[in-house]
Amino acid sequence: MRRWSDGRGKLVVHGGQGRVSVPLEIAASYRARTRGLLGRDSVDGAILLSPANSVHTFRMRIPIDVAYLDRDLQVIAVRTMTPGRLGLPRVRARHVLEAEAGVMAGWGLRVGVRVEVVAG
Repeated sequence: MRRWSDGRGKLVVHGGQGRVSVPLEIAASYRARTRGLLGRDSVDGAILLSPANSVHTFRMRIPIDVAYLDRDLQVIAVRTMTPGRLGLPRVRARHVLEAEAGVMAGWGLRVGVRVEVVAG
């Protein structure tokens, strides 16, 4: 399984729009994954929670798009979640991407699309 460290990088979406590069925050430690987007009013790009197979939006201020990724970084589900929700775990999910609601469609991120994580 891929292992990253907390930090910043780029998310490259290989979707219908060609290659789209998005600023990425990587949350790999337990503490960073637990904090996630809590208490934020906006997101610059996306945040990757790894390892993870579910999320919740309790104490969040904004609705978010959530993409569940398998071990090969292929999107297996995309959902928009409003604050105060508990997402069901996805059996095949190994990583979760979160971003502001509505932006993932613009990136061409949908089921079946593969993404690339460039750390650093």
